[in-house]
This record gives sequence, C-alpha cells and structure tokens, in this order.
Amino acid sequence: QVQLVESGGGLVQAGGSLRLSCAASERTFRSYAMGWFRQAPGKERELVATITSGGSPTYVNSVRRRFTISRDNAKNTVYLQMSSLKPEDTAVYTCKVIGGPWGQGTQVTVSS
Repeated sequence: QVQLVESGGGLVQAGGSLRLSCAASERTFRSYAMGWFRQAPGKERELVATITSGGSPTYVNSVRRRFTISRDNAKNTVYLQMSSLKPEDTAVYTCKVIGGPWGQGTQVTVSS
C-alpha cells in the first residue's frame, strides 16, 4: 500500500506563503487522483484541493486563487502552494490518495 509523507508546514505571518509537499512511496502514485485536506481545531476536516492523475485541479472556494495544487510524477510528489495566507487557514493539512490512504499531516499556523 502506498505510503504518504507530508512536509513543509510551519508558522507564517498572515499574507505569507508556504509550500506543502506530499511524497508517495510508490511509482503507482502517477495513476492516482490526490487530495489535500485540512482540519482546524474544533472543526470538521474539509477538502481543500484535488488533482487528477492527468493534472486537473479543483479547489474549495475559500482557497481559490490563493492556493495551487500540482504534482510531479517523476518525483512521486504532490504539492500545495499556499499564498496570501490568512489566520483562518491555520490547520493540520493532510494529503490523501483519493479512495486510498492518508498521510500523517503537517501543521500550518498563520499568525495575525
């Protein structure tokens, strides 16, 4: 079963940027649709963005035009470039194979 490892989280000021990475353990990664989810304290987990195996993205309205999901199949990695970050973006961000396993999550904290 493919394993996912996220990196790139941290503390950033409002208006700043971060890039999250999610590395998969298998080359079969390239055939999977992938997603980034987030869960803020006291809130339900929400889907932030998805990307198909062919590279077509979708976004939740709250991050559209601020976040960009992309993938590099040669590196078995999916990315989430986050810009113009807001305190309400603070959450644990987790990548997932759509219909498959989850990563362990990485904390993103945006200070005001």
